[in-house]
Amino acid sequence: MKISFKKTYRFAVISALYISLFATIFVMLLATMVFKYTPKSIFLFGGIFLFFIYAFSFIVIQYRVERFIYRRVKKIYDDVSLLESSTFINQPITTDMETLTLEMKKYATGKKLEIEMLKVREEYRREFLGNVSHELKTPLFTVQGYISTLLEGAMEDKAIRKKYLKRAEKGVERLIYIVEDLDMITKLEVGDLNLEFSEFDIVELIQNVFDLLEMKADKKKITLAFENYHIQPIFVKGDKDKMQQVVENLLVNSIKYGKEGGLTEVSVINLTKKKVLVRVTDNGEGIEKQNLPRVFERFYRVDKSGSRTEGGSGLGLAIVKHIIEAHKEKIYVESEFGIGSEFSFTMTKAKLNIS
Repeated sequence: MKISFKKTYRFAVISALYISLFATIFVMLLATMVFKYTPKSIFLFGGIFLFFIYAFSFIVIQYRVERFIYRRVKKIYDDVSLLESSTFINQPITTDMETLTLEMKKYATGKKLEIEMLKVREEYRREFLGNVSHELKTPLFTVQGYISTLLEGAMEDKAIRKKYLKRAEKGVERLIYIVEDLDMITKLEVGDLNLEFSEFDIVELIQNVFDLLEMKADKKKITLAFENYHIQPIFVKGDKDKMQQVVENLLVNSIKYGKEGGLTEVSVINLTKKKVLVRVTDNGEGIEKQNLPRVFERFYRVDKSGSRTEGGSGLGLAIVKHIIEAHKEKIYVESEFGIGSEFSFTMTKAKLNIS
């Protein structure tokens, strides 16, 4: 600890003043009654006595009280410094009780918040590790099971061998998908993923994603459509590939949790002169209110059981959030359980759209 003693004189000054005034008045009255002094000599005597008694009282009080408090306060600072509190280590020791009280209160509040944050992080870490192990374990066990079956004799049957190898291949593909998503989200979180900005038609991009996901949507008889059928081209500025991944992830999520025979609509709205709002709305399961703040967390699933059968890495919405934030844009979610959900995000218009 940096030993720097910050002195305070207020207590000694006030205490010495009280003692000096009391002693001086008492001695002046006593001298008046015992000795026959003139008023002038009494006041002169009182002034000299006041000066010396004040100086003596101040020195004694300041030294004794200061040393008494200093020894105890220094022990507090030394004990706190063991907890590596830079706030205390870098500050001089003070014997001012008000200052010390404020510092201790500030330190205690900071430590309380730190402990609460550590508890939250620890809970998140446990949940994250559990989810990662579950996501990796499922395809790994699938691949292991098919390969073990082949090694135990099923390899001789060409039909079974081909079928099992294809299923094992799907398990490996899912593993690769999860690892690639983890790699991407790690780069996004540390700001290590470079965005290649260009100007492109967001309406055309959404239509391309519709075409890619048409078969997936048909399996659940879900219709993918624009809210406004006659929507005109709208050019925006951003990383086209990454924004296609955003739209694709939102639509895949909508299909995954959508009701059979449902509808997913996308709309592009002129929000301001420089911004557009892209909305993805469905009439699927919806999200319960208590789950809304966590939908963008890695591996967090609203449906803990059924959603895993749908596949995916569990990182889709987390990646969406990070890509949007990397573009310095905002993403929003609104949902009502049993009625449907709406995900929306902003984008910056290309210069040719700004009027």
